Amino acid sequence: MRTQRIPVLIFVTAIAAGAAVIAQTAGQQPPAGGGQAAGQGAGRGQGRGGAPRTSIPDGEECPPGHTEVRNNSCQAPANPAPSILDYRPRSTVVADEHLVPKAKFPVIDVHTHGTSRYATDPAKIKEMDALNLRVLVDLSGGSDPAMIKQKVDAIRASEYKDRFRVFANVSWEGAGGPGWEQKALENLRESVKNGAIGLKIFKELGLRHKKADGTRLAVDDPALDPVWALCGELNIPVIIHTAEPQEFFSPVDYKNERWLELNIFPQRASPPSSYPSFEQLMKERDHVFQKHPKTRFIGAHFNWYGNDLKRAARQLDTQPNVYLEAAAVLYEFGRQPYASAQFFTKYQDRVLFGKDTYEISEYPYYWRVFETHDEYFNYYRPYHAFWKLYGMGLSDTVLKKLYYKNALKVQPGLPQTGWPQ
Repeated sequence: MRTQRIPVLIFVTAIAAGAAVIAQTAGQQPPAGGGQAAGQGAGRGQGRGGAPRTSIPDGEECPPGHTEVRNNSCQAPANPAPSILDYRPRSTVVADEHLVPKAKFPVIDVHTHGTSRYATDPAKIKEMDALNLRVLVDLSGGSDPAMIKQKVDAIRASEYKDRFRVFANVSWEGAGGPGWEQKALENLRESVKNGAIGLKIFKELGLRHKKADGTRLAVDDPALDPVWALCGELNIPVIIHTAEPQEFFSPVDYKNERWLELNIFPQRASPPSSYPSFEQLMKERDHVFQKHPKTRFIGAHFNWYGNDLKRAARQLDTQPNVYLEAAAVLYEFGRQPYASAQFFTKYQDRVLFGKDTYEISEYPYYWRVFETHDEYFNYYRPYHAFWKLYGMGLSDTVLKKLYYKNALKVQPGLPQTGWPQ
């Protein structure tokens, strides 16, 4: 009798399980739109584990805390989402890695600050040699000709006199007032006589400096024209840093790709209530380039056009006196390596190497992006860029021009001998 009960028990159990499945299915409603696409897999209005889904119209984004898991269907994760600081996924990409601790060719870094003091520091020279940094250009020489002379004399007296150069600066406050022009021009002439090889313009021009009447000093204010003209007369280049990255002028919301940086350094934001717009500053700066075709200008930080290479190309096509340097915008080239490689190749006579901050651990990232075809590797400052970098694989011809040949051409005051052909 026991053997007869077993199949009966199995049969009853199967009927009960089937009824439960049918009841569960009947209680689920398909998402709006129905059909296979809307209810593929375990969905049908719910995610696995019963997490509800939200339907959205075409072109609309998922609500906060949700992500699109099927077309026009959003779902929240089962567990609380980590913050932007704590989400650090391990990559499972297995790719060739070609670290480049030393640049393939000697490098002139046209954008550094305070490095002229290294001329008497053998330990710094050893660091530079290990990276193949041949010359560092200190853009923070100052507006006092006596200070320029002090720095240049120290370089010339050292055994490393061909490893460092200095740029001068101008004091812009009070521009247009009585005696300002004469003083500014006299100081610049004297600074060049004392050994400065160029003029560096800091971002405060256009953002914060005031004219004699207290109003904002625009980058293209006519009162500054004699300074730009003098640089052409003296045959010295002008490295000009105008504005900040475009997103610094945008609302600091969750759509801003520099949100993390602007929340770590809130003072970097340039809201419209306090500052001119990004486009206004670009217009003023580019107007200066146009007004002074006999003066060579080097756009610091790629003129903030690294995220828009077509715009950068239009500038170089229409303003032959303009060059671009790559300081602190490696993240732009590394996220669009194909377009960047094409740009650097097409405009190989117009781009220079710059870094901005002298930090020996960071230079190799530049070498790797410029010299290799490596894929999907980290940037050195996550708050600058949360995306991965890819190598551009530039040719030796382009690398030589980027690393030193163009700088030697644009900045005649650099050491001109001892370079590979």
